[in-house]
Amino acid sequence: MCKYEQLEVMNLDQISSSIQDTYTNFVLNKVNESCLRIAVITGEYRWHYHETCDEMFIVLEGELFIDFQDRPTIALKPHDVITIPKGVVHRTRALQRTVNLCFEHLDGDTVFIDESAH
Repeated sequence: MCKYEQLEVMNLDQISSSIQDTYTNFVLNKVNESCLRIAVITGEYRWHYHETCDEMFIVLEGELFIDFQDRPTIALKPHDVITIPKGVVHRTRALQRTVNLCFEHLDGDTVFIDESAH
């Protein structure tokens, strides 16, 4: 499930530079009941929310837009961090290659929303 084990050194620059896909998201490592994910995105992800856990985004490269159902869009640049509380409907998107880390509960759920409602 995790790409790297505890006590194994991870280099985020090497990991992100090796990813050529326009979208990928996978678990790098776990910390207690939480995990650290890396995501590379160009384009947009589906509208969704997490029913049981908060989600923290940390941007490494590019510019990540987070659209919300009931509040203005935010733009995150490298080294910006935000936590989205559980239950908040959102989607991520990027106009260019963007790399971000996501810290969330290892067993976190994702509930997709009908996109025609937005």
